[in-house]
Amino acid sequence: MSIQAPRKQHLWIWFLWLFGFYAVWSWLVFGHDRWEAVTEHWPIALSMAMGSYVAGSTPMGGGTVGFPILVLLFGLSPALGRDFSFAVQSIGMTSASIFILCRRQPLAWSMLKGAMVGTVIGLPAGIFWIAPHIPGLWIKLVFAVVWASFGVLHLYRIGEIASHDGMTEFDERWDFRVGLAMGVFSAATVAAVTGVGIDMVLYALLVLLCRADLKIAIPTSVLIMAFTSVLGIVIKNLTTGMQPGVYENWLAAAPVVALGAPLGAFMVDLIGRKPTLLFVAVLCVGQFIWTCYTERTALGLGGFAASVAAVGVFLLGFEKLRSWGAVLVGERQAFLAAEKGKK
Repeated sequence: MSIQAPRKQHLWIWFLWLFGFYAVWSWLVFGHDRWEAVTEHWPIALSMAMGSYVAGSTPMGGGTVGFPILVLLFGLSPALGRDFSFAVQSIGMTSASIFILCRRQPLAWSMLKGAMVGTVIGLPAGIFWIAPHIPGLWIKLVFAVVWASFGVLHLYRIGEIASHDGMTEFDERWDFRVGLAMGVFSAATVAAVTGVGIDMVLYALLVLLCRADLKIAIPTSVLIMAFTSVLGIVIKNLTTGMQPGVYENWLAAAPVVALGAPLGAFMVDLIGRKPTLLFVAVLCVGQFIWTCYTERTALGLGGFAASVAAVGVFLLGFEKLRSWGAVLVGERQAFLAAEKGKK
């Protein structure tokens, strides 16, 4: 797998991006008399201060915080939560991605490129043909189940995940094909329905299948979520349009996440990724409990049992992926040892 080693940094490009963004944001707010809308939506800006940090320092987009805040706390529609996730991540994750690229951090390029191509195919299909047919309650549950399983995985596998150094290099064409398949499926299902999630799936492939270092897996997951969010915004604006209320919430949150996500990407190198991942894992499990409690009437005992079972199914999938990764890594190491012995 191709890895880009750290080289000379070019942070001036990121500062130029920030200048351009804040210039455009100021024009949208003050040039169009939108300051009152910004102040009215200050709670989401405050919430996204933490959400943007999570976005830059973990394999979870800012929508991981924005979606439950808008949908579960403020009682807004899941469709609005999904569109807001795309909108806010198109700034926060893009800002973090530019910061990561300017710092020349190592990335799993082959799998990332495949995932991007797969997203171009899968996301429009999901937005047009899958997401419109998913009821609001199901959108909440998809979000809750996927994030809960991800949180539980880290609560009992964090030691192993955080111990990886470098990553196993497979054939780049194989990496590309795996990323392509992942991109098509994840973009069409999880990302198109909730506005987030494709970053977590790519991250899971890297740490469980390729045994990638977190310093490689997390930045790579940030870039795929940024790409997916920008593509989602473009598709939505050119076709179905955004949900009412997204723009006002975006105006309030965008200036926060433009700095918060890169700050997360920088600070995690100082305090370590393991404590941050454990904290977010607890949040993921907590939002699942919160969702099940707030929707207890609609779910009933059977729905609650099915939701818990779905978390178990996802965990089994993660464990299967981990087992497959152990086999592939072992085969690769044996092959390299044999090749070295011939020399």
